[in-house]
Amino acid sequence: MLRLAAQRLLKVIPLLVLVSFVSFGLLNLVPGDPAVQIAGEFATDEQIAGIRIDLGLDRPWPARYASWLGDAVRGDFGVSLFSKVSVGSQILDRLGATVSLIGLALVVSALIGVPAGTFAGWREESTLDRFLTVGTTVGVAVPVFVVAPILILIFGLKLQWLPATGYVAITENPIDWVRGLMLPAVALALTGAAEIARQTRAGVIDVKKQDFVRTAQANGLATWQVLGKHTLKNAMIPVVTVIGLQIGRLFGLSVLIEQLFNIPGLGSRLVTAVFENDVPFIQGTVLILGTVIVLVNAAVDISYGYFNPRVRGS
Repeated sequence: MLRLAAQRLLKVIPLLVLVSFVSFGLLNLVPGDPAVQIAGEFATDEQIAGIRIDLGLDRPWPARYASWLGDAVRGDFGVSLFSKVSVGSQILDRLGATVSLIGLALVVSALIGVPAGTFAGWREESTLDRFLTVGTTVGVAVPVFVVAPILILIFGLKLQWLPATGYVAITENPIDWVRGLMLPAVALALTGAAEIARQTRAGVIDVKKQDFVRTAQANGLATWQVLGKHTLKNAMIPVVTVIGLQIGRLFGLSVLIEQLFNIPGLGSRLVTAVFENDVPFIQGTVLILGTVIVLVNAAVDISYGYFNPRVRGS
């Protein structure tokens, strides 16, 4: 297992370098002279020159990249061009809300999708299976920007069971933290839960036909033992893959959800930075999110060794 982990982590290094190239290269996507575009049409020559120095545009590209990457590795992503506040501190202040939202959404997705897919696959062609098929089709088809307003209207405004908007940090009040994140997390989780349920169902249907599952049943093991110890574990590799792929999707959708639910997370600040042409903040955010996604995918690869010992030797 340790050998597998080491191999996968070594493969991550080139991907992280690529992520850093893409993040740093975002500055080159600004049309024309980046300093002029960022400063605006009414900026003075002195302001333009100051921005050019702040962004390192007065130096060769390789030198700028090496300097930027060295600072980024130490957690220094520069200073916001507009708020004049450290980009690293802004990311740190807002990352907690975004990670909390995405983490809770993943938990909700797994808690709904894995049991539903397991029992539907075990009872293939049953009423539950048919109900799940319809439900997952609806869950995948309905976009999050439709689900979120419906949840706000019903559970936040009409029934008033949960807060419609706002965010409370877990350090301030853990109960209000969960209540405030529940609606946005469910809005994010429904599509993921549908995809996880589909994949779990397909995996269980495939594994339960294997000889070792039939042998376990013939030996008189209880259904829950056959499901948990023999069937579900062997069906989890594609399920874990789907869960890992959800991370990137959830980070993307969190930009919209944070706007709808007024959550002070990284996504809502990134939208503001795009409109302000705040390049240092955009670069730092893309680098952080890209790194997280790459590491999550590496963790998913490593987990294959647990679910399938044959992978450890590959």
